Amino acid sequence: MAGLLGRLVSRRITTAVNLSAAEGPSATAGHAGGMDLWRKLSFFVAIPAVLLCAVHTYLRDQAHPHEPPEFVPYEHLRKREKRFPWGDGTKTLFHNPHTNPLPDGYESHH
Repeated sequence: MAGLLGRLVSRRITTAVNLSAAEGPSATAGHAGGMDLWRKLSFFVAIPAVLLCAVHTYLRDQAHPHEPPEFVPYEHLRKREKRFPWGDGTKTLFHNPHTNPLPDGYESHH
């Protein structure tokens, strides 16, 4: 059974290779309509959909401000074996005071 399946697959592969080689460079000439369809779908469906999702996400985020979760000083988190080489040495390189607590808690909101 496996031998029959292997011969069938190899026959289909060689037939497909022979057909594509026989058609030559003019084989892609009939696909221009498909390219136009995908270009139109991209410009008139995909890009407006992405923009609509971005606006929806922004407006939803503005309507519901979120507070950071309660700080729990776990011993295994936010370890500082040595100081960072930038700033005051306690904040990570991409520190965000609203979402990233320091080892002793969140920064006070001014």
